[in-house]
Amino acid sequence: MNQSSAKGRTGIATRPFRVAHSDRSSQVGVVLWAILTVALVSAPLWAERQTLRLLTEIYSYAALASLWNLLAGYAGLVSVGQQAFVGLGAYVLFACGISVGLNPLWGVPAAGAVGGLLAVPIALLLFRLRGAYFAIGSWVIAESFLQLAQLAPTLMRVDTNISLPAGLIKAMAASRDGREFLIYWLFLALMIAVIGIIVVLLRTRYGLALTAIRDNETAAKANGIDVNRTRLVVFVVASSATAITGALIYLQKLSITPISAFNIGTWTVNVIFMTVIGGIGRVEGPLIGVIVFFILRQLLADQGSIYLIILGVVAIVVMLRAPKGLWGFVADRYGWQLFPLARRLEYLSAKPVAIGAPEAKPSLAANNHMPSR
Repeated sequence: MNQSSAKGRTGIATRPFRVAHSDRSSQVGVVLWAILTVALVSAPLWAERQTLRLLTEIYSYAALASLWNLLAGYAGLVSVGQQAFVGLGAYVLFACGISVGLNPLWGVPAAGAVGGLLAVPIALLLFRLRGAYFAIGSWVIAESFLQLAQLAPTLMRVDTNISLPAGLIKAMAASRDGREFLIYWLFLALMIAVIGIIVVLLRTRYGLALTAIRDNETAAKANGIDVNRTRLVVFVVASSATAITGALIYLQKLSITPISAFNIGTWTVNVIFMTVIGGIGRVEGPLIGVIVFFILRQLLADQGSIYLIILGVVAIVVMLRAPKGLWGFVADRYGWQLFPLARRLEYLSAKPVAIGAPEAKPSLAANNHMPSR
């Protein structure tokens, strides 16, 4: 916590204070998060292969939903084209492995680098648009990526369904179990890193700027915040991390097609659903949304199209009864936070201190009772 003192005009009495982030609920939340992390790290020791695959899927969606929440919930960038970076990261991974011959694990950071670089010109184009036009523009760019991915194999007369060669797969680990465990830990590390980076970012001055933009963009500009610059940083970070997530997803799948890699329903619509029902504009919201989504999916997996109808009904009910999402409803009612993000003032002294006032010369009678400075 940073210590600060109030500044005022000469002779104004103020109380020294500091800015605090944590409270009792966030301290408990951090402890629970640490315990959960230890349990999840050891999952290969006690979980079956099917359970590990389910957990990796949960981690991937938690990362994607958290990144979309950073864009839409804090920076005000409601993108419906983040599948572009999922597919881009996946194809960079396959290109590094098949065309260059690199170990697929090196394709993961390469995907993040390419995603971050391409995010800059895309952002410069999209930031000229506002509101619904931004959302439509992001979708158009994602569809352009899809068309390019479908057209390229046709021009080169190769199959659109690409698989990693067996030699590259074995280069990751000698045994199948070793590969499964390695990919599991990579997904877990990705989720923890994404959430950790977002929490750290929101605790900095950029986070304060994002909170101001989220609450009132016009007021944020009036207070000297460079809104476009802040949004550019967030867009590049989110796009790079989304590309890394896409690379890991298809590293586990081992094969790729354009339709699956750039699928708006799988990588954007589901993510938006999770974020909205969990609570947009809060770090905890996407995590709650992911849990609700997978519980509903597991319970309703055998219901066919009824499953999608029930998801829609759940989304409508949540938006009507809890517009800020499930976690937003709980946080507003009980004041809970799982991560130390809320800023509040804690006064360091019960008595006010004069700022800038001329020092009075004490009398001899009162000398022994003067407070120390």
